[in-house]
Amino acid sequence: MPAVVVVGAQWGDEGKGKITDYLAAGADTVVRYQGGHNAGHTVIVGDREYRLHLVPSGIVHGKRCIIGNGVVLDPWAFWEERRSLAADGCLVERITISDCAHLILPFHQVLDAAEEGSRGSDRIGTTLRGVGPAYRDKAARIGLRTSDLLHPAALEARLPESVRHSNSLLQLYGLPPIDASTLLDRLRVVAEGLRPHIADTVRMVHDALEAGERVLFEGAQGTMLDVDQGTYPFVTSSHPTAGGACIGAGVGPTRISAVLGVTKAYATRVGDGPFPTELDDAQGDYLRQRGREFGTTTGRPRRCGWLDAVVLRHAAMVNGLTGLCVTKLDTLSGMDPLRIAVAYELHGRRTADLPHHADDLAACRPIYEDMPGWKDPLGDLRDLDTLPPQAKAYLRRMEQLVGRPVQMVSVGADRAQTIAMADPFGAPRS
Repeated sequence: MPAVVVVGAQWGDEGKGKITDYLAAGADTVVRYQGGHNAGHTVIVGDREYRLHLVPSGIVHGKRCIIGNGVVLDPWAFWEERRSLAADGCLVERITISDCAHLILPFHQVLDAAEEGSRGSDRIGTTLRGVGPAYRDKAARIGLRTSDLLHPAALEARLPESVRHSNSLLQLYGLPPIDASTLLDRLRVVAEGLRPHIADTVRMVHDALEAGERVLFEGAQGTMLDVDQGTYPFVTSSHPTAGGACIGAGVGPTRISAVLGVTKAYATRVGDGPFPTELDDAQGDYLRQRGREFGTTTGRPRRCGWLDAVVLRHAAMVNGLTGLCVTKLDTLSGMDPLRIAVAYELHGRRTADLPHHADDLAACRPIYEDMPGWKDPLGDLRDLDTLPPQAKAYLRRMEQLVGRPVQMVSVGADRAQTIAMADPFGAPRS
């Protein structure tokens, strides 16, 4: 049975939450495989809006939801999100956290802010949630995992080492140290609440696949923020790409049957870093206001620009995309002409490939292809054939430029405002 990965094909904020929510109707288990509560997925159902940061989007459907070993988890942020979801009537008892997920602790957030502030004009644009420092401790093998919360003696023995290491860094920034005993007391309290949610999720995922269940893997951020495949150093600290699903959930690549890349009908980016098709003008403002382009987690305004086929081809290649899910097509209504970057000019030469160095990408000038726009609103349309001819031509051109079929189109924020041409899980289950 299918195991489907949903990835962002741009710089994050592509609408993965809505696509995952839509597909979750036909899934049994939804797995979040990387990132932390710096992510923000918005799911709108009728007049209800759910803002998710750690919990997979499938929770709105009451599906089994797993936070995988590749996630870094702020236990207090999770508990607050759990409380909010419970108040909204979600089945929070169906949430399981990997016993191998690393913890984001208060000193990670203090260090995140201090390090970002010290960069000055060279800042990365981090959300200051402590994600990067937590992944750094994981790689340095001094991090704490959720399983440590289940072993009080181990927690008491290991926490002081992590605190000592972080305090030495805090001292460099002239910041007060963290008190290990106070933090230990806080962790003991939150551990009691988290205890029922912590389990061996690698075994759970494999048992689900062996039982023929449909498993949906959900990432945070997007391909261009991958620490290896993105616009380094303006990236996140993990792997939002499809390969990250294998590592972050503990499954082999042969178990994955489809990889869907989510892309807006235009492009956005939050934070600093190169963005070749950015529109720093009235058209960019139009996209930002009409598309409500403000971060779910931070509220920061997103940078907006034209669709970039060079970026999408890179995403198709490194993720092994089997199809595209296009969101916010409705936002383009009223814009004419529409532009798609089909290649770049770099140092006087044309290139169809994405440069790997941030300075080269910043020097790129997009080579555009113009297409006619449309005026009609799209929010009430539910069939591909009912789209304006110009909208259908725009989607076809995307397919040609990227070399992948468009399998789903979103024409509004609500779950119902979705046109699905193919569903990797078949008909949604009742």
